[in-house]
Amino acid sequence: MSTDLAPGANLAALRKERGWSQAHLAKKANISVSLLSKIEVGDRALTPAVAAAVGKPMGLSLAEVLGTSAVARRAKQPLEDLRAAIRDYDLPNRGTVEESRLSAAMGTADGYRNKADVAKLLPMLPQLLRDATTHAHTANTSEAWMVLADVYSTAYWLAARHRWMDMAELAVTRQRWAVEQQPNPLGEAVAARDRAGTYLNFGDVERGLSLVDSAITKAQGALDSTDRDIAVCILNLRGMTLAGRLKDKKEAKREAERHIRSALATAQGMSRELDVHGLTVGPQNVFTHRLATGVDLGRPREALALTDDLSAALAGMSPTRVAPTYINAARAQLDTGDRDGALANLSTAWNVAPQFARIHPMGREVFRVLSSLHRRSNAELLKLSKLSGIKV
Repeated sequence: MSTDLAPGANLAALRKERGWSQAHLAKKANISVSLLSKIEVGDRALTPAVAAAVGKPMGLSLAEVLGTSAVARRAKQPLEDLRAAIRDYDLPNRGTVEESRLSAAMGTADGYRNKADVAKLLPMLPQLLRDATTHAHTANTSEAWMVLADVYSTAYWLAARHRWMDMAELAVTRQRWAVEQQPNPLGEAVAARDRAGTYLNFGDVERGLSLVDSAITKAQGALDSTDRDIAVCILNLRGMTLAGRLKDKKEAKREAERHIRSALATAQGMSRELDVHGLTVGPQNVFTHRLATGVDLGRPREALALTDDLSAALAGMSPTRVAPTYINAARAQLDTGDRDGALANLSTAWNVAPQFARIHPMGREVFRVLSSLHRRSNAELLKLSKLSGIKV
């Protein structure tokens, strides 16, 4: 198991590599030395907003400050195979691919993604991508190209979770290319949503928001009925996340509320969560994004007040949505001083999706801070230490 650093510890290592003092970095990032010191020693969590602020003077992206997650030795070859398959986007194999076999493989990959089973998803993606590429070039239909775009979306999801941003950017570029081979407005909206995610991971939230707004306008003009609501909803979900990380918190709140209102309006007509091209669309997912955005806005009590029964609010959702919501709730509780509640929710996240929680930067960071603040032996912390690879 890799013992890659949690974000706050990674920040300290990056600063020291440059020979910078805390005072020097704090001044350049326009944050207090006290805050930087607390983050580095583990008394405060490194938030995405602060990570973006300290990364800029060091010439680093948000993802680089948070730290790239390593893969197990056995996963290194599948990862190289996936990179090669992405490079060969316009080089289909000879012959044909049975549509039924491809459909079954897509179903299996979606299942692994929903369960956040990275260990099983990564090895199957290279061949799945090659098969989808061959099928798309052979069939040349909107549906076949959308299948290929969906595989690229899954590759982006995997890369973004690990902060492999070179692969994430390439995957969304190929995804966009695939949906443009035949007219597919909904596919273009999904691709725009993923592309905006790369801006989120790099900390360039202003450009990401511009991209989202442009895609919403385009989807509203090109789609109607349910497809329009789906496109507008998923784009607004991305928009509220981006908005929550704007530097100006007044502007951030205003922009976030604008996207929240639009997402709620489009989700109202959905009686249940819809699974669309690997994404979840509906009232529950709007809730999970509202909670996360509230925490990013520095309003942890408001975020926690969205529900008094988190388990019920998340009932039926996939582990990829449940785990990060419990992590965000843990972060909010940490901000309000509820260490026991934070530990309980973090433990739940690890139980729901251990592989996901292990590579999630805020999951690792909340664990690091809890370990620092407890400063005593704790059975649950020791258990999570073994699962995370982070020493207590």
